[in-house]
Amino acid sequence: MAIVESVGRIGATLIAMVQTRLELAAVEVQEELQRFLGYVVLALVSLILFGIALLLVVLLVVALFWDSYRLEAIGALAALFGVAGGLVAMQVKRSVDARPRLLSATVAELNKDVNFVRNAGHGDE
Repeated sequence: MAIVESVGRIGATLIAMVQTRLELAAVEVQEELQRFLGYVVLALVSLILFGIALLLVVLLVVALFWDSYRLEAIGALAALFGVAGGLVAMQVKRSVDARPRLLSATVAELNKDVNFVRNAGHGDE
């Protein structure tokens, strides 16, 4: 009977550990989704505002150089925006590469649980 009770307690403990880890995973996914949506909203607002400002600056520069250097002004602004777009794209790539792995805390906790269960089985010998 003691063995059956021990196996039952171990099974209940393992189920409770899995439940806790799944709850942690759900919280992490929800936090990541909220963070991502916040980034998207801020990025869209920023893009709209910067787009309007840049459009007005471009129109101002082209209007200033319309009589003498309009093609040069348009070409220089196109090059400037191309370089700026490349720099922003590189920064976005760096940010995406630097973000933490999804569910990293959950995976770490599951690894701890697996190690604990493995070591608990060897500790009785």
